[in-house]
Amino acid sequence: MLLRKLIVATSLILSANAAYAGCGATAGRVNIVGNEFPAIHTVVNAAKACADDNVSVSANLTADHQKINLAGLQGNPAEYTSAIIANSSIVALINEDVIRPLDDLVARYGQDIPKSNLITVDGKVMAVAFMANAQHLVYRKDVLAEIGVEPPETYEELLEAAKLIREKGIMENPVGGAFASGWNLATEFVNMYLGTGGEFFKPGTAEVAINNAQGVAALEMMKALSEYMNPDFLTHDSNATGAEVEAGNVALMNMWGSRVGVLMDEDGAEEVVYSNVAVGGPMTVAGGSVPATTLWWDGWTVAKNISDEDAEATFLALMAGTSPDILDDETMAQAVWMIDGYEPAPVNEGVFAAIKAQAKPYPMLPYMGLLHTALGDNLSDYLQGKESAEAALADIEATYTTAAKEKGFLN
Repeated sequence: MLLRKLIVATSLILSANAAYAGCGATAGRVNIVGNEFPAIHTVVNAAKACADDNVSVSANLTADHQKINLAGLQGNPAEYTSAIIANSSIVALINEDVIRPLDDLVARYGQDIPKSNLITVDGKVMAVAFMANAQHLVYRKDVLAEIGVEPPETYEELLEAAKLIREKGIMENPVGGAFASGWNLATEFVNMYLGTGGEFFKPGTAEVAINNAQGVAALEMMKALSEYMNPDFLTHDSNATGAEVEAGNVALMNMWGSRVGVLMDEDGAEEVVYSNVAVGGPMTVAGGSVPATTLWWDGWTVAKNISDEDAEATFLALMAGTSPDILDDETMAQAVWMIDGYEPAPVNEGVFAAIKAQAKPYPMLPYMGLLHTALGDNLSDYLQGKESAEAALADIEATYTTAAKEKGFLN
């Protein structure tokens, strides 16, 4: 009950659609684009059960979904009828006007969807959320026991533990992380910068403000972490980082709660690995009290450039894909589901710890996506030692400012 109260307090109410008797679609095309982790597969597989002779349901689940979802929604008709998105990625789709308001479909079919799950922008329902997520500590408890160290609560403690692991010859590169250039790397900076107490923009404006002491501190910590990572860390997304854990090469990392379950099962790793993977809360940095992480929701949308028939079929299929019927012993641990009947699993304690620690939500500002892109495009040179932290931050601000002026956010 305490966990539920914590989630209510942060507006992440864990409830959702009542069970639906069948999908209800009589005709139409459904084609979903989204990420490829287990919880998304569960949603899409349930939606695919709606297919029949008159309704087609297909999907493209890929780690590259961020690179293709906008283009896939811009055609007329759109290639995809839905994109599964999160706090950050919905903004670009709204800015480009490629997803439709769902108010009419909610009124017709979704009266039982709790208001807490309806993502409203400028008074219009633009998405339906179905799970909460956050990044937090994931560690090998046997390795930490071997060096006599408690699970770190700060990034500084993580570095100390990593140093001991390397010095004792247990692992050469004991730290993992989704530091792949682009979206992943930008997300790590957002987390770290929030942990330092930084603000992304000057108050009340779209003017970026990260070239400061907090920005430098965030980059310096990221650089320090990278020195204990695989030399190819700039190519490692969540999938590659998880593979490093399963191969027994990583003992400490900041990882998505939705990715932990697969690291604890028997597939892909020896027992000494999967039986010793454990979760902790989000870490702080630089003496700060705000966790260096962000709270997220994942949800589904409906494309604008499709027929009303396809939109209706897509809405009904995804409503079924996120109904209580998907929950069972296996799927319960895949995510912090915003679905009625969800019971918190130990594997998801890290996400709840982020909620309890009052981690900040990822900013849903119309221009945040431009900054995220600028970050992803300009951080690699610093981490490779090609320029200073200040120069990297200046490059990011310049790139963002140019894009923000082109979009009309700045004069």
